[in-house]
Amino acid sequence: MTRKKETILLCVSGGIAAFKAAALTSKLAQQGFDVHVLMTENAQRFVTPLTFQALSRNAVHTDTFDEPDSTSIAHIDLADRADLVIVAPATANVIGKLANGIADDVVSTTILATKAPVWVAPAMNVNMYNHPAVQNNLEQLRRMNVKLLEPGEGLLACGWIGKGRLAEPEVIADAVLRHFEAGKDQPLRGQKFLVTAGPTQEKIDPVRYFSNHSSGKMGYALAKAAAARGAEVTLVSGPSELPPPAGVKVVRVTSAAEMYEQVVERFAAQDAVIKAAAVADYRPKRTFSEKFKKGGGEWVVEMERTQDILAELGARKKDQVLVGFAAETNDVQRHASEKLRKKNLDFIVVNDISQQGSGFRTDTNQVTVVSREGEAAQWPLLSKDEVAERIVDEVYERLKRRRSK
Repeated sequence: MTRKKETILLCVSGGIAAFKAAALTSKLAQQGFDVHVLMTENAQRFVTPLTFQALSRNAVHTDTFDEPDSTSIAHIDLADRADLVIVAPATANVIGKLANGIADDVVSTTILATKAPVWVAPAMNVNMYNHPAVQNNLEQLRRMNVKLLEPGEGLLACGWIGKGRLAEPEVIADAVLRHFEAGKDQPLRGQKFLVTAGPTQEKIDPVRYFSNHSSGKMGYALAKAAAARGAEVTLVSGPSELPPPAGVKVVRVTSAAEMYEQVVERFAAQDAVIKAAAVADYRPKRTFSEKFKKGGGEWVVEMERTQDILAELGARKKDQVLVGFAAETNDVQRHASEKLRKKNLDFIVVNDISQQGSGFRTDTNQVTVVSREGEAAQWPLLSKDEVAERIVDEVYERLKRRRSK
């Protein structure tokens, strides 16, 4: 593709995820960016500079005092030329340096000297990531307007399972492309969005739970679309295997009660809430701390209602734009209109999950959008990314009209 050659500094620090930085370098170069790689000493223990040189077609910078051109100071020249700086992977060590103004290598000295936006993609052991010192440093970076690219969860190289995996190269590269495509045209800059996604799991015993077929694809697409338009996005996600969207703060929950707590706590500070999660309406009234053993007869599980998150938000709503979702199999528009009215929504997105290509675990959706003004628009079968973009555009229009009053 042909594009202006924006300059990206990719700073690689010493973690096993450095091999993913090579894939990221390749993707960014293929997108037409001028990529310059800076490596810490420890990063070179995992991947050689030659690898990054071959992928970026630029010299790799490893030493603050290496000055190939006597007419300029190399790391200052790089800092001045940068349009964006990405630290990936960012170890606990480099995060601590950046948060506290320590400059003792080519990466930290260059970042302190740049006026370009800085993005940090943490990658480390789950216990290191959750350590109070690391979390304090991450919070300090947020206060310094550094964008954090949320790490993923799963099996880590150290053998632990948890949060700490470097954001996937595809996710970071996509965020970079959107960042430059949007440029200053980010209509939702300064707006706070909260999106819910995925299923909930309602525990019966240590090995069983009630849940549903939601994958979280629609909610994750919505969070991604809102962030691309400049919004500050919090994604409250039930269990999902999807990688977190770049630039989005992800809050992980399991049960309906946990989602209720996290969403209601944050609601007052939001400009818009899009509740795309498939939250359980019922949960087992009785749970067991040990596995329930099968007997000779039937097992009847008595269920009780969970708290209705959307109804609670509707009751608390002031100036927020509140959007709900409904998955139906019959009388689609009637059920959606009733839900919209009862829960004080601005509009509701309803899909007939009995239709092919619509509903859970698909990459497409065919929805009807019903507004509080009584209008109903049926959209054609679209990718979930396209549906998300249209929904976020509709939220933007409502926010704009409210600001103009």
